[in-house]
Parts: sequence; structure tokens; C-alpha cells
Amino acid sequence: MLAAACPGEVFTSPVPDQMVRAAAAVDSGAGVLFVVKNYTGDVLNFEMAAELAEDEGIQVARVLVNDDVAVTDSLHTAGRRGTGATLFVEKIAGAAAEEGAPLERVESLARRVNERSRSFGVALSACTTPPRAAPPSTCRTGSWSWASGSTASRAASGGP
Repeated sequence: MLAAACPGEVFTSPVPDQMVRAAAAVDSGAGVLFVVKNYTGDVLNFEMAAELAEDEGIQVARVLVNDDVAVTDSLHTAGRRGTGATLFVEKIAGAAAEEGAPLERVESLARRVNERSRSFGVALSACTTPPRAAPPSTCRTGSWSWASGSTASRAASGGP
């Protein structure tokens, strides 16, 4: 169902050339669907990749996953982040594609799944990114934080 994945380096977005190569490798002539998590680098790079792929004759549809209601508008995010709903978008849209649904139908279904999905990000500890020796923020022992990013973005709030 998921025909290709394009991981970036640690805590970075994949590059457009990588995405175009993946799209070309899996395109059967019916087009490809880019499922994009709502992180600024992912959005920009997938938009660029879609333009490049279309220049190569590949029909591209894009769906932005933005299910995390813990962060709607913050200094650290561009709207709600794409997190848990990505799995459901990929599985359900992928099943429709495997059954031979046209790209427009697969895209529409993926959008409906995203629009009806919500998650809430919670962390018990912050991560340490490669260039840092310690996490940028911490949770006190026995506490939690919400709206914590998987890439060590600051939490919006916390509790005892």
C-alpha cells in the first residue's frame, strides 16, 4: 500500500531529488500521492518535488496531514503538526490505490481521513538532537508536558 518512503537525515526533511526518484520508481502511469506531514521543511520540499515530478510527466496529488490538536498556532509550528493520522491516511488511501481507484479518488479519501483525525502530542521527556549534548527543555521528574515536538520543540504546557 505504501509504495515508497523518503526519510530525511536525522530531524530534517527529505530532499526533493530523492522524492522525485521515488515517485518515478513507483509511478505506474496513474500518478502518485504525496502524503506530507505538516512541518515547514516537509511542506516546502514536497511542493518543490511535486513541481519537478510534474515536469517529468508524473501526475502528483498532495495531502497535508495536520492532526495534532495540541498545537494549533504557536511560535514553533506552522499550524497543527502531522503525527498519528499519517498511518491511517497512508493505509486507507493505499488500500484504495491497490484496488485501482483513480488518483483523484485516492486523494479525496486521504483528505477525508485527515479531516476526521485528531491526535494530542504528549511527552515524558525531551529528545536530544545530534548537534546538542542535552535536550533543549526538560520535564521535572514525575511530570509531563503536552504539545512537545518529536524534534525537541518546546512544550506548550505541562502538569505535575
